[in-house]
Amino acid sequence: MLYDFNYMIFMIPAFILMMLTSWYVKSAYSKWSRVPARSQMTGLQAAQRLISAGGLFGVKVELVAGNLTDNYDPRNKVLHLSHGVSETASVASLAIAAHELGHAMQDSDGYLPLRFRAALVPMVNIGSYLGWILILAGLFLNYTNLAWVGVIAFASGAVFALATLPVELNASNRARKLLTDSGLINNSEEMKGVSKVLNAAALTYVAALVTALLQLLYFVNLVGGRRRS
Repeated sequence: MLYDFNYMIFMIPAFILMMLTSWYVKSAYSKWSRVPARSQMTGLQAAQRLISAGGLFGVKVELVAGNLTDNYDPRNKVLHLSHGVSETASVASLAIAAHELGHAMQDSDGYLPLRFRAALVPMVNIGSYLGWILILAGLFLNYTNLAWVGVIAFASGAVFALATLPVELNASNRARKLLTDSGLINNSEEMKGVSKVLNAAALTYVAALVTALLQLLYFVNLVGGRRRS
């Protein structure tokens, strides 16, 4: 597929979008990580305060290696913060810590889109592994129906990417409310920075959805073209 001209036609726009999105996220984070938070709280301190403010007393905070690797693990009720976020008292750090705690609040509330996305994980893991194998096997054996089964399996990745969007947007909305209700953000300039960081992060999920859809369209075109020929 790497040498398939049609594949490149479908995927080059996705590659460009992913590169631009990555640059924009890093740019937003870099800018607002240099803007001190008036609360003078690091990401770790803010997370601990927001856990109390949000009534999330079962959530633990642990450090994780890497840059912008922050995440919430609903299985173990653990908020993972990268060293850059946990140790820096910046607007960007507050935004990221609050966003991940937005996921913790979703988990605590039994937020249906989050549960739906979690339920998709086993199907996505199987589909992403078997999908392209079934597609190639079906094309090689000239058994189009098998190839279409592979396309359907591969489509689970696009469904997962689509299901992720409302989860992430809701977590960002919860983050903004957490920060304002707790008093950690109390002026328009800091809220502007929080929104810039969160909106940039949201674009990565939009780019992931576009990429998944374009890859799915390529396989649909590949199998459909073989059937017509």
